[in-house]
Amino acid sequence: MSANSFYFAFAVMAGVLDVAANLASTKSNGFARRGWGVLSILLVLAAFALLAEAVKGMELAIAYAVLGATGIFGTAICGRLFFGQKLKPVGWLGLSLVFGAVLVLHTA
Repeated sequence: MSANSFYFAFAVMAGVLDVAANLASTKSNGFARRGWGVLSILLVLAAFALLAEAVKGMELAIAYAVLGATGIFGTAICGRLFFGQKLKPVGWLGLSLVFGAVLVLHTA
């Protein structure tokens, strides 16, 4: 695994934690269920800790774009799987374009 891939992996893992934080936030029911709310906050903090590691070896703009795209794409997929939320086909096209753009940005 090259150094660039290592830092890219940190950014992707930060995105995965962001997805988990979003799911926990949804389960918290507006933070009425405090345990889920606290978990959500802790996951966000962990995501940004991983982002801090990612920016040690890559540009902030790229690392944050990777986190954002992973988070958006993963949240949309998990929202569909766990909560039955649906996107129109144009929404999936948009998500695919965002994700593809981040991959291209990473190679630039």
